Amino acid sequence: MEKTLVIILGPTGIGKTDLSIELALLFNTEIISSDSRQIFSELSIGTAIPDSHQLNTVKHHFVQSHSIHNYFNASNYEIEVLKQLENLFSEKDIVIMTGGSMLYIDVVCNGIDDLPDIDPKIREEITIRFKNEGIEPLRTELKRIDPEYYAIADLKNHKRIIHALEVFYMTGKKYSSFRTNPQKKRDFRIIKIGLNTNRELLHSRINQRVDKMISDGLVEEAKTLYPFKNLNSLNTVGYKELFDYFDNEISLETAIELIKRNTRRYARRQLTWFNKDKTINWFDIHEKDKVFPFLQEILLH
Repeated sequence: MEKTLVIILGPTGIGKTDLSIELALLFNTEIISSDSRQIFSELSIGTAIPDSHQLNTVKHHFVQSHSIHNYFNASNYEIEVLKQLENLFSEKDIVIMTGGSMLYIDVVCNGIDDLPDIDPKIREEITIRFKNEGIEPLRTELKRIDPEYYAIADLKNHKRIIHALEVFYMTGKKYSSFRTNPQKKRDFRIIKIGLNTNRELLHSRINQRVDKMISDGLVEEAKTLYPFKNLNSLNTVGYKELFDYFDNEISLETAIELIKRNTRRYARRQLTWFNKDKTINWFDIHEKDKVFPFLQEILLH
């Protein structure tokens, strides 16, 4: 059988973890997480990592495997995952990957172009603009020069906005152009399974999940991370809103509502990205039982 990576993707809160475990058990294989925040060992409740039973049922890779204190990006992820896949494919014909981090999935499937080194003068000029003008003018400029990246970027993460502008002024090319053209061949087959549902149900699932995070102790978890709030790894929905609460900028009730709202917005950005990929085979969450027969049919041919 041809070595095959089955990727379970979709918006946050849709139920990817449950399906990936079901499939891993049926195919007697292991799971690689493609969640850019579940990878950090200090984050648990706010990233909705699989629970202890799920982790004990199927072996997971890249779940709480790195520290928030160590720099980690998509390029690192590509290198480490390809090495892990090589090891797994020496024993398994099928490996499951699951998660909703668009860029992490993309680099495993297509690779990532080597981004140019940035001229220090360009970096300094944009940094000064950020200090003097704030983030909003930079956001507006990014929307004008690179609407594709603007549509899916974390617009509150000033480092990503600045970097996208740096690349544009260094090369004259949009940052998104470095991310859209597949460059690298993989020696394994890739099958993408997308999970989705109607917006009302998705929003309800997201709201319920946030309520469960709060009841499970998210506020207490965030308090332990507050001293490190300036780390990029903690510029994350679920934590940054609570940091504002700890700073007495908003109430706890407002923080919880903002977590729900920002999670819904993130789900929308995920779907905007995924909907451009015509290789994804989509299933409604009520049709999950059709995924395994679908995969069997493909794998047998």
